[in-house]
Amino acid sequence: MAIIQRLADFAEFFGLALVLVVLYLVVYVLATQHNEFALIRANILSAAIALGMSLIGFALPLSSAIIYTHDLVHFFMWGVVALVVQILVYWLVRLVLPDLSRRIASGEVTAALFLGCASLTAGIINSAAMSF
Repeated sequence: MAIIQRLADFAEFFGLALVLVVLYLVVYVLATQHNEFALIRANILSAAIALGMSLIGFALPLSSAIIYTHDLVHFFMWGVVALVVQILVYWLVRLVLPDLSRRIASGEVTAALFLGCASLTAGIINSAAMSF
């Protein structure tokens, strides 16, 4: 019986995590000044780097939230916090690189890598901060 309950818990948390990932991707693409998916379809490496690393930066705190919260409501709330943090990172990087979206759209890997590293850094810190 315990294994069935654990499988049910897994399905609930995994399912909500997938919903949060989809929500994150939708919100992130709407928040940026370039269409990551169109650029990725056009084989623009910089867009894939920036979006992929930001997605990892979002997933890290999600994994911590699953470990440290033990209910779906708190998990969802921490997922929203992680989403907001990643959007803020994008906007903060735009303060340093005002032409960030143009540079990513034109295939400049350095700008994408900087954004991606900033997203990962925020995700790591966010993840650790959720452990208290």
